[in-house]
Amino acid sequence: MPKHNSLLRTKTSSFFSSCFLYAAKTSASFLLAWAFWSFFSSPAPSANPSPSRGLASEAALSCPAGKAGHNRSYDPPDPTFYDDPELSYTIEKTIKNWDEKRREWLEKHPSFAAGAADRILMVTGSQATPCKNPIGDHLLLRFFKNKADYCRIHGYDIFYNTVLLQPKMFSFWAKMPAVKAVMLAHPEAEWIWFLDSDTAFTDMDFTLPLDRYKAHNLVVHGWPHLIHREKSWTGLNAGVFLMRNCQWSMDFMEEWASMGPQAPEYDKWGVIQRTTFKDKTFPESDDQTGLAYLILKEREKWGNKKYMEDEYYFEGYWMEIVGTLENITDAYTGIEKRERRLRRRHAERVGESYGKVSQEHLKDAGYGRGSWRRPFMTHFTGCQPCSGDHNQMYSGQSCWDAMQIALNFADNQVPRRYGFVHRDLLDTSTVPPLPFENPASDLGGGAS
Repeated sequence: MPKHNSLLRTKTSSFFSSCFLYAAKTSASFLLAWAFWSFFSSPAPSANPSPSRGLASEAALSCPAGKAGHNRSYDPPDPTFYDDPELSYTIEKTIKNWDEKRREWLEKHPSFAAGAADRILMVTGSQATPCKNPIGDHLLLRFFKNKADYCRIHGYDIFYNTVLLQPKMFSFWAKMPAVKAVMLAHPEAEWIWFLDSDTAFTDMDFTLPLDRYKAHNLVVHGWPHLIHREKSWTGLNAGVFLMRNCQWSMDFMEEWASMGPQAPEYDKWGVIQRTTFKDKTFPESDDQTGLAYLILKEREKWGNKKYMEDEYYFEGYWMEIVGTLENITDAYTGIEKRERRLRRRHAERVGESYGKVSQEHLKDAGYGRGSWRRPFMTHFTGCQPCSGDHNQMYSGQSCWDAMQIALNFADNQVPRRYGFVHRDLLDTSTVPPLPFENPASDLGGGAS
């Protein structure tokens, strides 16, 4: 499996071997700096952070799993942490004993305890004002539809934020106040999954391998050697991460946020980050370099609870992905022609069982660059769909066309469950009906 695929955000698709990654770091830093300078349309730690491992297994599992078993109309009068007048959802106020508070809340709400160990809540968002790019709001709507489709298919809740919960934490810093507030508002969720607004699921069947992360509290896309040996701020991407809803995460976010523009030492952190990571070219403190710094410099305190995912497209750079989607479509069509179970019509609610059938035929497909497996998530870093201030290494039209192709590629995995499909990945609006037992029959005729 390739270990260097998509995170060195603004490198061209030829920079994938280790030697090329090292040689291209200066270019990568400049291009990534462009992305940070452009407006991104997204929304006191303890001395010994708690090695949290999750609470769900400790709560009473007395009710049926799934949303059908949740009693949303029951909130007992017994006091919980919500009744504490000192509780604050703001990023500035420290939260203590969060693991115990979550555990007590679950004990008082047993219908939410079943299945809590794997419960995921997705967080994403965009700016509060209309986009400057004339098609920006349309693109953000499509990106949101993509995430809503994925959540509906897999039974996840989603929170879409359009306001700055800390007015000084603008742009890429806006995620932290939102994630903290969501953790407090959703004690039933074990995992909070943050996604930048310019990300799209391009494999609607793939699900996170949570068993792989059971000993960890933070999952990001990255490569450890680029952080620890090469000391590159491009060794990870902070635009997508999975964070456990626990005290460790509360402490970690508080320290991470202390590098932000609302903090008194914001300018100092900009200097520290540039001194530590020589390929960082812009002076301001940013969230991605801040995350890399905490992993590099406080490895014992934080690092053993983080997981750098590099074995699949936890988020993948769009320039290395979009050009492969046509061939991937052909490969999956070939599988469906051979496997009749995948041509069977079925209810969307039971679609995960058909995804497992697909996996039986993908054992040799590989992951990441060079694979003919659908990329899990495609990240349009540098395209800036809302502002339109795209990276100058490519044209705005190439960004918009690539977004349409990727979003329609992903969307084809959804309307086909309703009997329709996009014939042309650059044609968003036309979806002819699928014939019975497609793709064994020609795409062109027949009733759905």
